[in-house]
Amino acid sequence: MEVKETLNFIEEIIEEDLKKGTHGGRVHTRFPPEPNGYLHIGHAKSICLNFGLAQKYGGKTNLRFDDTNPVTEETEYVESIRNDVRWLGFQWDAEYYASDYFHQLYEWALVLIDKGLAYVDDSTSEEIAALKGTPTSAGKDSPFRSRSIEENRRLFVEMKEGKYPDGSRVLRAKIDMAHPNMIMRDPILYRIKNAAHHRTGNKWCIYPMYDFAHGQSDSIEKITHSICTLEFIPHRALYDWCIDNLEIFPSRQYEFARLNLTYTIMSKRKLLELVNGGHVKGWDDPRMPTISGLRRRGFTPESIREFAKRVGVAKRENIIEVQLLEYCIREDLNKKAHRVMAVMDPVKLVITNYPEGKSEHLTIENNPEDTESGTREVPFSRELYIEREDFMENPPKKYFRLFPGGMVRLKGAYIIVCDSVIKDDSGNIAEIHCSLIENSRSGNDQSGLTVKGTIHWVSAPHAEKAELRLYDRLFTDINPTGHDDKDFKEFINPDSLKVISAFIEPSLKQAKAGISYQFIRKAYFCVDSDSTPENMVFNQTVTLKDAWNPSKG
Repeated sequence: MEVKETLNFIEEIIEEDLKKGTHGGRVHTRFPPEPNGYLHIGHAKSICLNFGLAQKYGGKTNLRFDDTNPVTEETEYVESIRNDVRWLGFQWDAEYYASDYFHQLYEWALVLIDKGLAYVDDSTSEEIAALKGTPTSAGKDSPFRSRSIEENRRLFVEMKEGKYPDGSRVLRAKIDMAHPNMIMRDPILYRIKNAAHHRTGNKWCIYPMYDFAHGQSDSIEKITHSICTLEFIPHRALYDWCIDNLEIFPSRQYEFARLNLTYTIMSKRKLLELVNGGHVKGWDDPRMPTISGLRRRGFTPESIREFAKRVGVAKRENIIEVQLLEYCIREDLNKKAHRVMAVMDPVKLVITNYPEGKSEHLTIENNPEDTESGTREVPFSRELYIEREDFMENPPKKYFRLFPGGMVRLKGAYIIVCDSVIKDDSGNIAEIHCSLIENSRSGNDQSGLTVKGTIHWVSAPHAEKAELRLYDRLFTDINPTGHDDKDFKEFINPDSLKVISAFIEPSLKQAKAGISYQFIRKAYFCVDSDSTPENMVFNQTVTLKDAWNPSKG
């Protein structure tokens, strides 16, 4: 029996529109970020949704930069957004900017003025707010609401010509100061900002508000399904009002729940605070929830797309556990990442019956989950480094690692038995002396012995040193912005980054930035952009295991 695909509510809307032939049977979406910061994991969900819908229904997706605020926008952010969208695996049909439409938006503002549907208001922002009323009480008309069409047109043209200072006048829609939706109480459409724009320079000194630019930009591009997050539900009435009164292409807005993630903030303004305050080392700091930060940490496009798919598209706000994101990258890297050996807290192990000066190369498979991943040669010698935690002098029951008289297998190599321990003057273990069991080499073991423990190692004479950056949650609180009486920065985790040195196998000497590995028995690591052959740097992406259960997430 064929299982019918379950559609989310936006897909249901689209399929109904396609049946009716709405918009000529087209599907055209857009992703409209404001270039005032780097994109984060919440934007990734929106990217996957908008581009994914277009792909599914044979449509198109535009990339449109909502650059209507010249004070906060920079070309650097435009470039980072382009890179992030491409890295996630998507390509836009066309690239636009709200600033492309400044002249058309200005002309449409004049249309509203000429229809008696917009007026110039000289009130201060405080006065406008005071007259707005409350959700349970009507607002009051501005004293400038009764200006004539001719005066409003003249003043608005003079605003454009730069005759007035910032904040002295605004253009407002003339709707209804008693409207139950507060946004419809004569919203501001244009404000004066004497600031250079990253694309138009000083050509304009008036700029449209988001609510005026958004719907009309959608209409110009003939967007069929304008998908926003839930906070824009109250704005939909104004979106429709502008389109209807301008009598232009009827784009329509639909809303879904934004992504809320535990131990994470999703505000670009707050993320900028972290960057400017030196709490992190830039927008691409691997502790940041930005796409560039996740990429640098070792997250893959496939893992983020899978995460977005698992989160789904909902109509109600909820909070997603960050462990789901970690589960997705863990599952992806398990299939792809080569297994290598690194020792983070080393103690020397000497194989006393292995000839001094001798070494051999052992062939070890790169990834048992991937039969096509091949093998590599790993040097083996008399002196090795193992993890200090893999040896105990007085082990508890069911301890299957190394202890005096005990046996373990060295990963991909031989079985050894511990003979003695050498301590320094302080009583700390300096060396562990072991014997190699003959004929016990992995892949050709004829010793007849069975051991329960396998530990990893690195040949001491061949080992390379590397810097490992171990990351923990950036915040200690599950919802760092959910406290009215506290600043979110009070919850910054002082132990979110720990830097240690480690010995790694020499095959990693030429590892390229961005490549991920599983340091066996430890964690997944990615080569950092700071890394060089002389000073190798690896970022911990995620631990190998987590107690979180995806079926309960």
